[in-house]
Amino acid sequence: MNDRFDPGRLVRDELRNLTPYEAEDYPDVIKLDANENPFDFPEEIRQAIIAKSGCRLFTRYPDAMARDLVRELADLHGIAADQILTGNGSDELILNLMLAFGARNRVVIAVPTFSMYGIHARVAGAKVVEAPRHRDFDLPVEDITRAGGDAALVVLCSPNNPTGNSATAAQLEAILESCPCPVVVDQAYVEFGGTDFLPLLERYPNLVILRTFSKAFGLAGLRVGYLFAGPGIMQYLLKVKQPFNVNAFSQLAAAEVLRHRNIFKQQIAEIIAERENLYAALRKMPGVTVYSSDANYLLFKTEYPAGDIYNGLLERQVLVRKFNDPLIEGCLRVSVGRPRENKIFLQSLQQVIGVLEEKK
Repeated sequence: MNDRFDPGRLVRDELRNLTPYEAEDYPDVIKLDANENPFDFPEEIRQAIIAKSGCRLFTRYPDAMARDLVRELADLHGIAADQILTGNGSDELILNLMLAFGARNRVVIAVPTFSMYGIHARVAGAKVVEAPRHRDFDLPVEDITRAGGDAALVVLCSPNNPTGNSATAAQLEAILESCPCPVVVDQAYVEFGGTDFLPLLERYPNLVILRTFSKAFGLAGLRVGYLFAGPGIMQYLLKVKQPFNVNAFSQLAAAEVLRHRNIFKQQIAEIIAERENLYAALRKMPGVTVYSSDANYLLFKTEYPAGDIYNGLLERQVLVRKFNDPLIEGCLRVSVGRPRENKIFLQSLQQVIGVLEEKK
């Protein structure tokens, strides 16, 4: 036994002290914590994917550039194929951006937001500069442009996770014009609402837009993300990209989803309608504050500790998302589920609040 072996001494301080991302998993619960598409995957598309899954799909390396999928994306969005890069979920693309531009540099992140931006930045060796959003979670444009003047990367999320609000085109353009670095806008939830910033790509060479198949298109289990960027940025992302990063089955499935995307339009419309119903119901609930959302989730808080609400819901087999971020202290996030799931969530929340009220 080598008593001298201590891997911690070889690791950077910022990595040694980093708290990894944790996703809680419980069996047999109504899962409203991860912003997934709550509907069953369409059988018609599943059968089409299976029919095209030949034996060579598993024995050969995938297309390193996912050309078939990229062609489908280029046709759908009306941009050149060389402006599109696919990834093993958006997470890999975020890390690639940090590796290409953020290492040993400053990365400005508008917070509160998706925690993986900060985690990937620190993994890449970047210095994270947080720009706190306003009390209504609106973007602090002046703070971002001031901090972004000597930064290597600016990261925004719109609609923002977990707050649900969106940036405006005017806000983004002000940031793009003032910051001489790539400005990344994660639009993972744009199918559900908010401004689509793709039209700005032609005018701003420093704009990067992230998208995903994990939310609206029901492929969270297959991990497919993609981004839009100009050639100036793309040339460096290709230097850090893993050669076979998106597996062949995921490429095939994502391309087939795009060919059948009209099936998902109905699901998206139903999710949006359920979001508005859920928002209205929470607004009427005494002691509950809920924030409006352009995404497929709602951020809310009650007069009671968030941990008590979370545990009470979990006891009733309803899983929502809790946070350790002091900027959203006391808040929880609930994904929009199917009508029955949303009804059970609302009933359970009322029950939990009732029990806590009796204990006062």
